[in-house]
Amino acid sequence: MTVCAIEAATEDGAVGSTGFTMTADGTYAARLAGDGEALFPERWTLDGPEPYAVPLPLDQPEERDADVLPLTDGRVLIRRRVEGRHVFSLLYPTGPGTGELPLGAIESARLTLLPPSPDGVSAYALAPGEGSTAIWLVAGGAFGPEHVAEVPGHCSGGVWLDRTGRMLALDRQLDGGPVKAVAVDLGRGGEVTPLLQITEESDDRLLLAEPDSGLLLIRSNAPGHDRLGWGVLSSLRPVRFPECLRLADCAVTPFAVQPGQMLTPESCAVALRIDGAAGSWLGVWRPAGRRLHQLAAPEGWLAGAGLWS
Repeated sequence: MTVCAIEAATEDGAVGSTGFTMTADGTYAARLAGDGEALFPERWTLDGPEPYAVPLPLDQPEERDADVLPLTDGRVLIRRRVEGRHVFSLLYPTGPGTGELPLGAIESARLTLLPPSPDGVSAYALAPGEGSTAIWLVAGGAFGPEHVAEVPGHCSGGVWLDRTGRMLALDRQLDGGPVKAVAVDLGRGGEVTPLLQITEESDDRLLLAEPDSGLLLIRSNAPGHDRLGWGVLSSLRPVRFPECLRLADCAVTPFAVQPGQMLTPESCAVALRIDGAAGSWLGVWRPAGRRLHQLAAPEGWLAGAGLWS
């Protein structure tokens, strides 16, 4: 089973979600629900016999640029933009109503939430500055938002490389140069080490990582233009760019990787979103198979992010 969702950027320096954001273990999801301006957070339980949603409305509707992110204890983190600050709270159901625990705020021109941490209880955000990017722990700390690291350069993206929430991959640009994925060790104060450098001039971005197998899904212009490729974490073998993932007049984006394939990255199945003139549909591919299987999308799917159970 694969659960799918979509995320969209807003114009005021935040990234708002119009679909599901799931915990790393697939127990909960959250999204902004409602019609028009009457938006409210909604938490989904996914690990029971049948998925179900619990609305978490407050006295006022939420702005469309709010972010929500679920935690594995059932609470939902919400980020709101209030007078130039990013304000964080935890929401949770309390009988017929919604409880809210304020966490504090961060002053930053731009801020984006990182994908849910694998530990299930922490939430992090990126705040790019002039010459560096701050990493903030916005939930799971002892005293509200905590500044945990400062990474030189402009950073974006965000992919977890382990199951503990310590190793984080970011796409970094230094002084207007090419974009290179780097690994950031949050357990060592944000120590940065190179992760991808296919050529010196190429933009090499990490899209997904599967910690069990070490499989990495990469987008790079090293072949002359942007191509989807794959490699293996800590391997000396070169990144490969399968021809089957290059579709004419279509964009192909990986969104979920099969877990549990210990040390066998070639056998991992990868779910991909395919966007073309006819709409969006599914693709499934394994590095060892060397063939992209295209499947009709289920009715009503929200494409763009997902989890392979």
